[in-house]
Amino acid sequence: MRQVKALQLFHDLVNKKNQQARLLGLDVGDKYVGLALSDFHNKIASPFSVLVRKKSNIDLMASDFETLISNFSLKGFVVGLPFDRHRVSSDAAQVKAFINALSGTKKLQGMKYTYWNECFTSKNVELLLKPLNLNHPVHSKTMSDKFAAVGILQGYLDYVNRKMKLMETE
Repeated sequence: MRQVKALQLFHDLVNKKNQQARLLGLDVGDKYVGLALSDFHNKIASPFSVLVRKKSNIDLMASDFETLISNFSLKGFVVGLPFDRHRVSSDAAQVKAFINALSGTKKLQGMKYTYWNECFTSKNVELLLKPLNLNHPVHSKTMSDKFAAVGILQGYLDYVNRKMKLMETE
């Protein structure tokens, strides 16, 4: 896996002529990784799934991602990262350690990823889901992880699509 800048990931994706390609948004947490999937036009993010984070065996998680890449024509990951200009948060370090561990398995060669600011995505989702009164804590947590991943991926898609449109008009 190789980190690229946000616009570069999208530029590489749209320059693949006659090839359907999607992006996967990741909300990396302590216990779960929330996943969101883009449509083939890379305009809309949808909640997809939640993977149980297996800290003890990152190879199993890498295999899960290999399957997703193959089954859903994935060409890149948009990984939520809490940005703080004043300090490096422990959450950001945890996300980077997870991505480094995935990269270290060598199972995801050729995949590109970029980090995207996830500040307040989980909090926004909690506020949106609160009226639903999801009583089971696991259902509530996994639902919020999926929708946090949607917030991350949709924020990225909106940004890059707007930037690409501006570049076309120049």
